Amino acid sequence: MTPTELKSATAQSAVVDSTLSAEGYKKSLSGRQVTMIAMGGAIGVGLFMGAGGRLASTGPALIFSYAIAGVIAYLLMRALGELIMYRQTSGSFVSYAGEMFGKKGAYVSGWMYFINWAMTGIAELIAIGLYFQFFFPNVPVELTAIAALLLLVGVNLLSVKAFGEFEFWASCLKVGAIVIFLAVGTFMVVTNAQVGDGNASVNNLFAAEGGMFPKGALVMILVLNAVIFAYNGIELVGITAGEMQDPAKEVPKAIRAVVFRIVVFYVGSVTLLAMLLPSDQYVAGTSPFVTVFGQMGLGWMGDVMNMIVITAALSSCNSGLYSIGRIFRTMANNGHAPEWLTKMSKSHVPYAAILAIGGVYLVGILLNIWLGGSHAFDLALNSASIGVIFTWGAIFASQIALRKTRGKVSSLPAPGGVWASWAGLIALLAITVLIGFDTMTSKTGEVFHLGLWTLATIPFFALLLWLGWHKVKNNEPKNALFN
Repeated sequence: MTPTELKSATAQSAVVDSTLSAEGYKKSLSGRQVTMIAMGGAIGVGLFMGAGGRLASTGPALIFSYAIAGVIAYLLMRALGELIMYRQTSGSFVSYAGEMFGKKGAYVSGWMYFINWAMTGIAELIAIGLYFQFFFPNVPVELTAIAALLLLVGVNLLSVKAFGEFEFWASCLKVGAIVIFLAVGTFMVVTNAQVGDGNASVNNLFAAEGGMFPKGALVMILVLNAVIFAYNGIELVGITAGEMQDPAKEVPKAIRAVVFRIVVFYVGSVTLLAMLLPSDQYVAGTSPFVTVFGQMGLGWMGDVMNMIVITAALSSCNSGLYSIGRIFRTMANNGHAPEWLTKMSKSHVPYAAILAIGGVYLVGILLNIWLGGSHAFDLALNSASIGVIFTWGAIFASQIALRKTRGKVSSLPAPGGVWASWAGLIALLAITVLIGFDTMTSKTGEVFHLGLWTLATIPFFALLLWLGWHKVKNNEPKNALFN
């Protein structure tokens, strides 16, 4: 189907009911909800939990890691914005990849995105169970994770409006916590207030031997893999476009606002954390915000931050359920996933796809009982980064193809055009290579080459995709709008 035919079919479908998108979704999401959904998808445990361990292993140089990743995220969002304004669809980059690179492009993009959110969602749910034990240590991790999963599946099945409101307020809570921390932290640094055994000061950035690079400059680059993963979720703006009330008005605002705010929140928070305490006082597995407030003597704020961490994980997983549900349905309509995944509820929710990914999450939670604490589970979770890199790469490649085949047809052209997207692709390729240097050390001192094993999963995924493609390549699309 040509772009002209595709847009014509979309327009004809839209005449039937102006409150429904061409793909059958209810256009219920407002601009405020879309902005917060994208921010909520990205602001998860990567900041609230993961920044502590990375500060300890990298030092203040982590600030530059988040800044570099932020530049890549900015280029990504501008490339995605150009694609969205060219054509709005809940299939997002899967639909764009299909138009630009054919059925095989859509097939690979869709299943790699599934790998991304399947692993990420399981990690978030297990994390919720672990954080909940802070308040109720005798409650099994898996029980809490399953309860959280049931809650999120229920919210997603109600309606897109219910999902949007849940995500809006959860994201507001996370953003509010970061804003308060930025304000309090800045005040502490400006007044040189006492924090623990020392004082909050810019000097903490240079206090260790080696200054801002106590572990060496190379570590700042090697950690980019984990930092990029923390930005995972900002691409949700593309998926929500098909359910926006006024995408032509709201998409440009969301694109510009989301990436700017997230970069400010991430870089600003990490900078303040490094100024409030020497980086060697942070530990992996404990929220750096809890560590700081504990050193301030505000133990009750540590409790509050643990609740925020739980909310962050819930919000991120909620966004994952929403996004992969839409992508799954797009894949099914393309003939690249089982046909029953196309089913919609009376409230215009892809309930079959949402229940399917919920089932995958449930299996992952149960597998944690068997594999939890083993390298196999760590490897499975780390492989999600491969999905993130591929998804972002597909967006950059689609924008390049759009410019090459259609020219400047979007009302929101990306600054730098194809050169910016080429820079993004090269950066992602470099980060993929850097994954191979990632290692982890167990409590017994055993070094596990996690990165090399993660890269070794690429041929495994490629084999699965190749086998699957030969099974579905002759399937006809169920709906031309998804082709």
